Amino acid sequence: MKSHARVVVIGGGVVGVSTLYHLTKKGWSDVVLLERTELTAGSTWHAAGLLPLFNMSYTVGQIHKYSVDLYKRLPEETGQEVSFHVTGNLRLATNRDRMDEYLKYCGTANTIGVPFEVISPSQIKELWPLIDLGDGVNTDKVIGALYHPDDGHIAPVDLTMALRKGARMGGAEIYEQTEVTGVQQLPSGEWKITTNKGEITCEHVVCATGNYARQMGRMFGINVPAIPVEHQYIVYDESPELKAYREAGGNELAVLRESDAQYYLREERNGWILGPYEKGAPARFADGVPGWFGKSLFEGDLDRLLPHVEAAMKRVPALETCGIKTIVNGPISYTPDGNPLIGPAFGKRNLWLNEGHSFGVTAAGGSGWQLAEWIVEGEPGIDMLAVDPRRYGAYTSKRYTVAKNEETYRNVFTVHFPDEEREDGRPLKTSPVYDKLDRMGAVWGQRYGWERANWYAPEGVERHDKWSFRRTNYFEHVGNECRLMRDKVGIIDLTAFTKHEVCGAGAEAWLDSLVANKVPSKIGRIALCHALTKRGGIHAEFTITKIADNHYYVVSAGAAERIDSDFLQKNLPADGSVTLRNITGSRGCFVLAGPNSRDVLKKLTDSPLDNKSFPWLTSQVIEVGMATDVYALRVNFVGELGWELHFPIEYAHHIFDQLFAAGREFGIGMVGIRAMESLRVEKSYRMWGTDLTRDNTPFEASLDRFVRMDKGDFIGRAALEQQLAAGVPNRFVTLEVQGVVDADPLGNEPLFNAKGAVVGRATAGYYGHVTGKSIALAYVKPEYAEVGTQLEIQILGERKRAVVVPESPYDPENRKLRADAAA
Repeated sequence: MKSHARVVVIGGGVVGVSTLYHLTKKGWSDVVLLERTELTAGSTWHAAGLLPLFNMSYTVGQIHKYSVDLYKRLPEETGQEVSFHVTGNLRLATNRDRMDEYLKYCGTANTIGVPFEVISPSQIKELWPLIDLGDGVNTDKVIGALYHPDDGHIAPVDLTMALRKGARMGGAEIYEQTEVTGVQQLPSGEWKITTNKGEITCEHVVCATGNYARQMGRMFGINVPAIPVEHQYIVYDESPELKAYREAGGNELAVLRESDAQYYLREERNGWILGPYEKGAPARFADGVPGWFGKSLFEGDLDRLLPHVEAAMKRVPALETCGIKTIVNGPISYTPDGNPLIGPAFGKRNLWLNEGHSFGVTAAGGSGWQLAEWIVEGEPGIDMLAVDPRRYGAYTSKRYTVAKNEETYRNVFTVHFPDEEREDGRPLKTSPVYDKLDRMGAVWGQRYGWERANWYAPEGVERHDKWSFRRTNYFEHVGNECRLMRDKVGIIDLTAFTKHEVCGAGAEAWLDSLVANKVPSKIGRIALCHALTKRGGIHAEFTITKIADNHYYVVSAGAAERIDSDFLQKNLPADGSVTLRNITGSRGCFVLAGPNSRDVLKKLTDSPLDNKSFPWLTSQVIEVGMATDVYALRVNFVGELGWELHFPIEYAHHIFDQLFAAGREFGIGMVGIRAMESLRVEKSYRMWGTDLTRDNTPFEASLDRFVRMDKGDFIGRAALEQQLAAGVPNRFVTLEVQGVVDADPLGNEPLFNAKGAVVGRATAGYYGHVTGKSIALAYVKPEYAEVGTQLEIQILGERKRAVVVPESPYDPENRKLRADAAA
């Protein structure tokens, strides 16, 4: 075994071998893979080999598309067949919600270039002659389907061997029967890997260990929230009906998925493979894979599968005449949200994860492609937030991960509504005033482990979401919350904000080197600042406030805590001139906003609040009631007169009670996250993670006013200069969508010009309850960014007129934000 390599990949499944292959395609030949037994011995060898292109995530959709395209060309490149059966994939719909899901997905497919068709029952029968379309009595009636012609299935072992051959052709080396027994990061930053075959030192380590992710993570001192869940599929004997159909000249049938009955079905040597996603499937190996479990399987449990078997027999009567050959029951790695973990490990330099793949064969090609890009170039080529390992925090304990992974498994085939909120493992992280908000009717959602009130059910209204792709039961109540904040005064609990304290003599210069805007130099000033990637994309959005000399308060999105903390920590200067503290759990935050907000706050503080004493975009350290050390920031995300109150967490109850007591005469009330979404869209405010990602620069996001090219150097500056010289390729616009009845834009909708060509993509949308307009926020090619330009947007399969309007449909002059105290 070599003693040194540039990269060591640990794990010889299809994901690890793909990572190795793609590193060589990027020109790095000094790369090594270590496998504890033999290649494919984990979950790869028993995988069913399906290649579903369907995915509601813009990121994961691109990863899957790349994989399928790669697998088609891999045999010609390597000379190794992969047994790719391009049969197509047919997803049945038996109700409107399911069809809405497919139609919503079609928008994503259009934006990433995945071919698809929405087809009728008669077309389904033509493609799949052995199907029973149902009578609506004994069997649910099929109303349509989503068809992917490029989909199919593949032999996972053959695919892995082709990738192995390609990697070796690029200079990679693979060592089987080589188990990692210890790791150490050296003072140089290199990693020393100890194995049963000796030691190897490397610059980068990639963990692609599948079922072993948690125990390998512990070896590196990190918590990896990936735990396998049992997945079973049934292999049937030969089917007389299928055999007769094929002998009569019939083509191999498309992979069939009846999502509402939670199973997939495909051909296998004139028989069938049936794979349900049943309730009750247990997580396994939460404490690590036992030594006796090698290339092994669990005993099959047919009883768990029977409801799905019976449903499949009704839909495909040919199954009734088949005997069961075997049940394959093996571990498949899962994460709490079902997406893999691809990217840098939190708090560790040059340690990378490619773990948690529940659809590992489908994602292997794309995950290796982007991880290799990230390692070699320092940045991935697409926005990877949906799969970034740092989207999870320290809250992902063993029991939490087990509960969420089992929940995710049984919900693989449920309708994935845009407003769904799953219940298992909750509540976990809560604001101090959680119980008070609960008594006030909060209908809860969750983000990054935090409970957040999505909306408040008035007395007598059921506290329950009816999830939908259309306007639903909370529409009216969210509208009332919007009007409360626009007309009177409201409070939003945003304690979940990520909060860092940056101090030291070098704090200002250091922060200034990280962001595109100028960091405040005067005490009390606030600046909205964007940290960029080397390619100029938006990595983070910070609200930076100068509290005192050499003391800055840095606030960012709650879901970005680990991503932002990791970014800041890894960029700290080595000279000790800057100290960084994550104080997210030490300070709470209430947003107090609305035309009456000044009247409420002035009853609780002796600090003057008029414009001269307390201008917009400034901050002061004030007292509120009897609470001290409250950072009052005159900014907010709803576009109204108001303050964000950031307070020591121990004062949460006191400040909350004082605000409501002072605000009673002014009609104060609580406002939820969904109302905030409507309010921010009316102001064209961009949201990190949806509207602002590494895919676009601040110039493309039309945030030119927050970029100071005339200051000193900062990360991404050179890339911005190149873009300005070449021409900014996209622009961020606000669109008024016309003709909407009950389905508003929500994001990931394609935009078309008059000739029907895709010219942009909506990143967000909502109904503006105060403006009375359906609004989309989007990126379009520059020639379509002029106010008045008419485009079309596709919403649930229907084209609607979308007109570019001036930014900030509500209060475009910001008069409400700047409002002064009454004389």
